[in-house]
Amino acid sequence: MMDVHIDHKVLCDLREIMEDGYLQLLDTFLEDSERRLSQLHQAKDAAELGMAAHSFKGSSSNMGAVGLAGLCQELEDRVRQLPLYGIEDLINRIDLEYREVQQFYGSERERISAG
Repeated sequence: MMDVHIDHKVLCDLREIMEDGYLQLLDTFLEDSERRLSQLHQAKDAAELGMAAHSFKGSSSNMGAVGLAGLCQELEDRVRQLPLYGIEDLINRIDLEYREVQQFYGSERERISAG
């Protein structure tokens, strides 16, 4: 079954390529994501929002967080169109999606640490 949040094949490939570096990769992604989320919340204008959304989309996509990457893409497209309405709703959806992803990567970390 296709997971709407995570592309497990991407993660599988990453785990094989990174081996021992995989846990570090997960940690770095989670730290990065927290920072990018606050950038989204603190953005002063469309340009800042677009840049934050773009970099968040890139890192999410690299980590197989497809749902998150999709929402960031949506936000990136959205900020190019004025007036800027519906942005807060999108950012809230990104927040919620990130919580899902965070939980998943958290349990992924525990699984691997335990293994």
